[in-house]
Amino acid sequence: MYWRYNVKLGSSLAALAALVTILGSGGLARAESGGSQVVATIGDRQITAAELNAKVAGQLASIQNQIYQAKKRAIEAIADDYAIEKAAKKANLSKDEYLKREADDKTPAPSDAEVQKVYDDNKAKIHQPLEKIKPQIVSFIRRQGIAHNRQELSAKLRSENGLKVMLEPPRFQVSTDGTAAVGPKDAPVTVVEFSDFQCPFCRKVEDTLSEVRKKFADKVRLIYRDFPLPMHENATKAAEAARCAEEQGKFWPYHDVLFANQTKLDVASLKANAAKLKLDTKKFDECLDHDKYADGIKKDAAEGAAVGVRGTPAFFINGRFLDGAQSAQSFEDVIREELDRQAQKQAAAR
Repeated sequence: MYWRYNVKLGSSLAALAALVTILGSGGLARAESGGSQVVATIGDRQITAAELNAKVAGQLASIQNQIYQAKKRAIEAIADDYAIEKAAKKANLSKDEYLKREADDKTPAPSDAEVQKVYDDNKAKIHQPLEKIKPQIVSFIRRQGIAHNRQELSAKLRSENGLKVMLEPPRFQVSTDGTAAVGPKDAPVTVVEFSDFQCPFCRKVEDTLSEVRKKFADKVRLIYRDFPLPMHENATKAAEAARCAEEQGKFWPYHDVLFANQTKLDVASLKANAAKLKLDTKKFDECLDHDKYADGIKKDAAEGAAVGVRGTPAFFINGRFLDGAQSAQSFEDVIREELDRQAQKQAAAR
């Protein structure tokens, strides 16, 4: 993804947790900018807590998520050991024997087509004929298959044993007052997207979002917010154009047209798009020429930066930060967790 600050993380979870605590993660998690307390001076320049928090917001968001994911993986590992040992004992097998029977032995040998694909995809790096490297490729594919089957088995056993994770993920208070939205207002899961019409990674994730929305239907509401990046000279004007189209109820069709051809985002092309979509071109052109929504776009970008957005695309799923053009599985995992949490709360309230 574009325009992203990097942070070198400490080698231990404890170090990350300490850093978050020292820098005031509680306030950042609530998307507060801090106060006027002076934390440093240089010459006659004062650096305030608010300024510091705004500067490190994105880094701390990433650290908080990594801490949560590390803890969650540790919980799952402990739960997996319990569930697998329990199942192995029931089958009168050792843990290794059980895993071999239920996962390893059920992994088929890779087909010639699979081997050929792996070879073709990596031919530039291998520099050896297929006949010579084939045993290693077969072994690699089989190891991948075994790992996948073991993961599937672990997930199945966790579900059967009723694993409940009470660990609360970090959440950020993000306004849902976006440019446009799709999905029911009362959907149990709200996805706020910060995006840039000129960003190739934003274009890439659009197909993923479409897939996720189809899978979860009315359980998800998607809200689009603008975060045009400084190096994209046409991104801000494209965002304005999309808002002008929204005036006439055509944001999403216009949104799709922009992402379909990111090389044509100059003003003339933006106006031509409006004509193709049969918008009132006089009204649209006047809106675009007068920068009607420039301030609103700046507001979106400022609010995104305040909660840790440093590049696009960036997402908040019920306030949980998901950074970059993630896979459909990544979105699905978080959405399912959110749905499960709400179901557990409803069950407990009965």
